[in-house]
Amino acid sequence: MAAFFVPFCFSGSPLGENSKGSEHMLDKRGFLKKSGSLMAVVLASSLLAACGGGGKGESDEKVAAAALPEGAVEKPSLKLGFIKLTDMAPLAIAKEKGFFAEEGLNVTLEPQANWKVLLDGVIGGQLDGAHMLAGQPLAATIGYGTKADLIAPLSLDLNGNAITLSNKVWKMIEPGLPKGADGKPTHPISASVLKPVVESFNKQGKPFKMGMVFPVSTHNYELRYWLAAGGLNPGYYAPGDVAGTIDADVQLSVTPPPQMPATLEAGTIEGYCVGEPWNQAAVQKKIGVPVITDEQIWHLNPEKVLGLRKDFADKYPQTTAALLRAVIKAQQWLDAEDGKNRAEAVKILSQPNYVGADAAVIAASMTGKFTFGPGDTRPAPEFNIFFREYAGYPFYSDAIWYLTQMRRWGQVADEKADQWYFDTAKAVYRPDLYMAAAKGLVDKGVIPAASLPETDGFKAPQSGFIDGKVFDGKKPNAYLAQFPIGLKGKAIVTATGVKSN
Repeated sequence: MAAFFVPFCFSGSPLGENSKGSEHMLDKRGFLKKSGSLMAVVLASSLLAACGGGGKGESDEKVAAAALPEGAVEKPSLKLGFIKLTDMAPLAIAKEKGFFAEEGLNVTLEPQANWKVLLDGVIGGQLDGAHMLAGQPLAATIGYGTKADLIAPLSLDLNGNAITLSNKVWKMIEPGLPKGADGKPTHPISASVLKPVVESFNKQGKPFKMGMVFPVSTHNYELRYWLAAGGLNPGYYAPGDVAGTIDADVQLSVTPPPQMPATLEAGTIEGYCVGEPWNQAAVQKKIGVPVITDEQIWHLNPEKVLGLRKDFADKYPQTTAALLRAVIKAQQWLDAEDGKNRAEAVKILSQPNYVGADAAVIAASMTGKFTFGPGDTRPAPEFNIFFREYAGYPFYSDAIWYLTQMRRWGQVADEKADQWYFDTAKAVYRPDLYMAAAKGLVDKGVIPAASLPETDGFKAPQSGFIDGKVFDGKKPNAYLAQFPIGLKGKAIVTATGVKSN
């Protein structure tokens, strides 16, 4: 019989007032005890709408851990997919440091050619789960592209991407950039500096082209956000249109991450947004210049998730919990003691069966710094976060931000009520499963109680965006209404452009 997870909500008070971040810590009364009855375990995830942030998003009830049945891991041998990016690190570390084995799991990690192949592998069952773009399980659930019931019970990391421009474009914009006392460009760099470049291309009858890794990738939305914040329209998607270039000032296209440097060098694109180490690879090859990191576009933005099929989690609840525990332990290892383990992580990731890039290239962004160009390496302690800042917790509000961007650019074709955003987020992002796994680690003293947030699944309104906008996950339509570029209200996209209706 398939298991069903029952969500319970508690208002619980924070643990000790002396603890850092105590306003986010989970009171132990918010955890459920294990139950031996499978029937007591899961109701459909739609019932999660009754917990925190439901209705008008005004509830302050807390998301509690799912109850799990007693028992051994049901499926000890697993195959997980990944793309060759440094933010797959929690999976590699869980394998290499024995965290999977500690949880009774024999895990094979298998690199995938691109994000579409990876997604199809999870949906088709060739993969039990994967290092996945945060937008992929959301898009599959709403039927954008491929329709499938996927869930994200864990967020793998925060930050980790950057935008790189070709040397040709860099030479066009660099002289006019504001400089600091050291003569280096002042960051963050606004996309507004590209306006004269785009105009120059247009006068020559050439479109200005940039690359991103997948239509529902964080990279697509971050690149679009940066361009729009600088006054450049990145284009819209219409129903049945996968190009997303309608009304575009800058044309975006898909390129798999490892192929980004070669595509840039060939002149097919003039810049790209990608995860590491493929921005640093452009620096090493001297073919491009990173101009902004995603942390400078949106402070502490969520990046990848662990994606699973919903029926997998329902059928194998103990396996799912064990998988999450192993990854959480790896995340903690990666952030331990101000990154003391990062040098070892770099060596592991440089192996050909993982990222397969030179260790020096990976280290250029993985060890608390980021290189924007020769002689321009800057401190970047928040470029890769895996455990701090509740990085592993799959917040509903993170899912809602991605859904707002899908709507902003036409991938969600029609206006949706706020409740649609809440319901969709809660069907896909599963903090109850994360809390069930993390609670077991807290009980054993493996991770601190302070690393678990006390939350209704929504972050407080977030600032830290390059355009100064504030995102409140409980008010998605009000958030969309702020943008001068992008769909809002009843606006739709047709082949001839945007209609406000």
